[in-house]
Amino acid sequence: MALQRTIPLALLSMALTHIAEAHEFSSQMKEKKYPEVERAVNARLLTDPDNLDALVVKTKLIMIEGKDTRLDEAARLAEQCIAAHPQSSECQEALGNVLGTKATRGGIMSALGYAGKIRDAFKKAVELDPNNYKARSSLLQYYLQAPAIVGGGKGKAQALITDTAKLSPAAASLFQATLDLSEDKTTQAEAMILTANPGGSETVAEMQRNLLVNVGYSYLQEKKYTDSERVFLTISQRYPANPAGSYGMGKSLQEQGKQKDAIPYFEKAIVLEANAYTYYSMAQCLQVTNDKVKAISAYEKALAISPHMRKKMLSDAQDQLTLLKR
Repeated sequence: MALQRTIPLALLSMALTHIAEAHEFSSQMKEKKYPEVERAVNARLLTDPDNLDALVVKTKLIMIEGKDTRLDEAARLAEQCIAAHPQSSECQEALGNVLGTKATRGGIMSALGYAGKIRDAFKKAVELDPNNYKARSSLLQYYLQAPAIVGGGKGKAQALITDTAKLSPAAASLFQATLDLSEDKTTQAEAMILTANPGGSETVAEMQRNLLVNVGYSYLQEKKYTDSERVFLTISQRYPANPAGSYGMGKSLQEQGKQKDAIPYFEKAIVLEANAYTYYSMAQCLQVTNDKVKAISAYEKALAISPHMRKKMLSDAQDQLTLLKR
C-alpha cells in the first residue's frame, strides 16, 4: 500500500501476495509458484492482450519480484487494464498498489507527486466494488499517512471505517485497529484484532493475520519484547503454516542480542517459506556467532532468492559476503 510504514516480511505478506479471492491463476499464486504463473500469464496475454486476470496478476508478479526497474512496466499494465476494463475494481487497485510502491521507493517528493493518483485509484476501486476490502484497507492507510494537503486525514479514515461497518463489522473492527496502531494504541489494537470474526471472508481473515503481525512489530519497535514474543507465539499457534510468527520471534530475540537463540526460529521460518529477508537475518546471527561458513551460505541464498530485498539490505548483504570471503 502507498506510503505504508512496514516491516519487510509484513510488507510481502500484506501488499505483494494478496490475491483476489477467485481468478484463473489463484491457486498457483497462493502456492507461490511464481515462475509457473508468469509463464501462464505471458501465454494468455499473447492470445488475449487485454485479459483482466492476466494483467492484474502480472502487475502483482512484478511487485513480488521487487525490481524497481520494472515498476514502470507494471504501471503501464495497470493502466492498460483500466483502459480495457473501466468498471474493474481490481484494475484500479492494481494501479494504486503500483504507484504506491513507486512513491515509497522514490522518496518524499516522489510520494507527494504520486499522492493524488494513488488516492484516486483506491477511491475508484472502492466505488466500483464496495466489497473490495483490500482496496478499502489501502485507502485507509492513505488517509492515515498522507498529509491533508493531498487528501489525507484521520477524519476521512474514521468516515471510511464507519462506512465499512455497514458492509462488514469485522473489517471495520480491523480498520479501527489500524487507526489505533497509527496512534500507538498497540494494546487496544491487539484486543480488537483478536476479537474480530472474519466469517467466511478470506480477504478479511488475511487482513486480521497481517495486522496481528504488525502489532508484534509495533511492540518490538517499542522494545516491549515480552509482548512482541507473546504476539508472535499467538501467530505461530493460529497460523502454523505461515512463517511470520517464527520470523517475528527470531527478530525479537535478535534485537535483544540473543543471536544464537534466534537462529532456530529463522530456520523454522525458512522451512515454511524460503524468504530473502529471513536468510539475511539468519546470516547476521550466524556472522555474530562466528559461524562463517553457514553465514556465507545464508547471505548467498538471501541474494539469490526472489522476491529480492530492498536496496539497503541488498547492499549490506553483498558487503558482508565480501568481508566474510576475504
